[in-house]
Amino acid sequence: MWLALGAVVMVFAAFTSAYVVRKGMSLDWQAIRLPSILWLNTAVLLASSATIEKARRERQSCESWLAATSVLGAAFLAGQYVAWQQLRAAGVFLASNPSSSFFYLLTGAHGVHLLGGVLALFYVAGRAWRGAEWPNRQAAVEATALYWHFMDGLWIYLFFLLQVGGK
Repeated sequence: MWLALGAVVMVFAAFTSAYVVRKGMSLDWQAIRLPSILWLNTAVLLASSATIEKARRERQSCESWLAATSVLGAAFLAGQYVAWQQLRAAGVFLASNPSSSFFYLLTGAHGVHLLGGVLALFYVAGRAWRGAEWPNRQAAVEATALYWHFMDGLWIYLFFLLQVGGK
């Protein structure tokens, strides 16, 4: 898992570097107004970190907490889709300007990685409901929780970058 997360760090470090360089040399950079739903999406993702922690710690109700985390993850992805629709309705598209291009790139790449986490959560929850032995289940929950917390932290970083750096 640590190797996979290292690769994700490198991808987003490259995106951040390109973002900073492009913004610094661009006369056509036009900051976009971020959809306010991103604040709600952030709260949903933070709540999902709390529920996955419950799954890690509470052996008896692990399945329920994994399911809750899955639902919150799916809600975050749905909220990101709504944010994209709001931008589209405001006439902000992928090719509108460099700022909007980076918004779609960063949130889309994060969304794809988070979708992978949601699928992993469904898999681990399914194993737990089918009665997987605790040591095997615990290892899967631990790995998934590590990935999930990383995705949460990555979103906080991206949200901050887009809030502060987009101007």
